[in-house]
Amino acid sequence: MSAGRRLASTPEPMHRWEGARGVTLAGDSWGDPDGPLVLLQHGGGQTRHAWKGAGVTLGAAGYHAVAFDARGHGDSDWAPDGAYGQDLMVEDLTCLVAALGNKRPVLVGASMGGGTSLVAVGEDHVDATALVLVDIAPRIELDGVKKIQAFMSQKPEGFESLDDVAAAISAYQPHRTRPRNLDGLAKNVRLGDDGRYYWHWDPRFRSGHRDVRQRQARLESCARNLSLPTLLVRGGLSDILSEEGAQSFLALCPHSEYVNVSGAAHMVAGDRNDIFATAVIEFLSRAVPVDGNPMQPPHEPHPHHEGPTGDILDVP
Repeated sequence: MSAGRRLASTPEPMHRWEGARGVTLAGDSWGDPDGPLVLLQHGGGQTRHAWKGAGVTLGAAGYHAVAFDARGHGDSDWAPDGAYGQDLMVEDLTCLVAALGNKRPVLVGASMGGGTSLVAVGEDHVDATALVLVDIAPRIELDGVKKIQAFMSQKPEGFESLDDVAAAISAYQPHRTRPRNLDGLAKNVRLGDDGRYYWHWDPRFRSGHRDVRQRQARLESCARNLSLPTLLVRGGLSDILSEEGAQSFLALCPHSEYVNVSGAAHMVAGDRNDIFATAVIEFLSRAVPVDGNPMQPPHEPHPHHEGPTGDILDVP
């Protein structure tokens, strides 16, 4: 199942790996495969392409940066049963770590990808070397979540043209300059048999029930368990993660570092990749140096569940 045909200008994935329960994951990579592994996980409604600038910069600094499309997004498979819970996202992540040789990774996650990363480490599914959360924390702003959901819910009948797609994105991100060349939008949509353009994601991901209180309880429990080097990056214009939400995470995880990127909204890496990549590399140069050992010693993972029982569908 998919949203339709890939447009001709959409870049082919460099790699494909087997994820959980028969779902194939698509991804790209940059840098030396022998360098420290950095896994880049996008937010809901995004694709691996959101990380291209950061991936190139990390690769040039000596890291092996790998970005992949989450299940139901981009060029990865849609879940046959429409299941997109956080547990499955973590299963996909552990499958990818195994496919890449079980190297201990740095986990970098934005929004939904950050929630997956936090659970993967806080519930001890992955023996990571460091954690970078991008504009996400247990405590988030409901108005911002509703804004994302409204954006993802528009035009279920499809868009008539790429101009219409560009207008929808510009309305959601008014702080960004609308592109004159629309070719870059091709990777965000698929062309249906009816000639209309549809978002690349599985609409079942968008329509699932989300319990924000249950999510917060689980992620707070995970945050209390963190002992590895951790960096929280907030977009100064974000309507998802407020300064109060960031400070509440720092109280749960006092050893973590914090960077506030002025001029960036929720899509921090896309808005100010220069500042974002510089901050991440400076952090990793100490926590996971290219030519040295990670600060965090290895351990044998013992996966378990934190917070209320049951899986959750994370916010986009």
